[in-house]
Amino acid sequence: MAGRAGQKKYINLYIAIAILLLFPLFLPRFYIYLISIILLYGLLATSLNIVLGYGGIFQFHHAVFYGVGAYGIALVLTKTGFPPWIGFIIGPLISAALSLIMGLICIRLSKLYFGMLQISLGSLVWAIVYRWYSFTGGDDGIHGIPIPELLQSPNGAYYFTLIITVISMWLMYKIIKSPFGSVLQGIRDNPVRSEMIGVNVKKHQLLGLVIAGFFAGVAGMVFVVVDNTVFPDMMFWTFSLEVLIMCLLGGWFSFLGPMLGAAVVVALRTFVSTFTVYWALVLGIIMILVIFFLPNGILGYVEEIIKRRSQTGSTIKG
Repeated sequence: MAGRAGQKKYINLYIAIAILLLFPLFLPRFYIYLISIILLYGLLATSLNIVLGYGGIFQFHHAVFYGVGAYGIALVLTKTGFPPWIGFIIGPLISAALSLIMGLICIRLSKLYFGMLQISLGSLVWAIVYRWYSFTGGDDGIHGIPIPELLQSPNGAYYFTLIITVISMWLMYKIIKSPFGSVLQGIRDNPVRSEMIGVNVKKHQLLGLVIAGFFAGVAGMVFVVVDNTVFPDMMFWTFSLEVLIMCLLGGWFSFLGPMLGAAVVVALRTFVSTFTVYWALVLGIIMILVIFFLPNGILGYVEEIIKRRSQTGSTIKG
């Protein structure tokens, strides 16, 4: 029974990827761009969920690693003669390095205090980028970033986004299902007991932060390909809050929950904003309803229903 369920899950995954591959053949350019944004935001939210949902770490300024990764690539492509692919590698590595530095400073604190200190450090990085006109372009950002010709078309950018997202999601899933991921979840559930049985709690949390920062940088790299621009608001704390909402809305204890949350938030911002400028109010109302009635998020609720039905079916057969 478990084997059949696993096979069905993979078949559904392959079908979903096949459908995504076919989208450029019949969807208008605007929707291809929109799906690209959903994919990269879903990737960003999933990277946050490694430390939030699975690690229990209150990472409140995750967008700073996303923005730094994007700026790292943009600066390499606009101010050096390096090949573009070098920039694609350097950007996520810079994000991972910044995550390591900020993690070493913040890791001594826990829960809310960790998050507040991280917001302060992230805001400092944002202020430097915002004010350093000669290097980062200041509040104007960097526009017209030169990217490889293969990725300049909407379809090329879309397929690049899809490939990078699928690979990154697969890698993060493997990390979550690895012994390291199990230890990280154990630390989330009971850090004191984990430390008592010999687990180096701070070391595992720090490694989780670096991994999350790296994949946030990958999402920033994808954004540069899709939008050909970077700007300081990418790493402002309010965007970090938006990414956090994606995790909570979709389900922060479900691997694909943040991806679903990203789809909901992007759809609301895109379509509801055509009717009213108060789309954030609609999102706020939905979040309140989710917190009260679906504390595990939308996907978490769906998974609970499926689990109950499967248990009921097993009991009836038994």
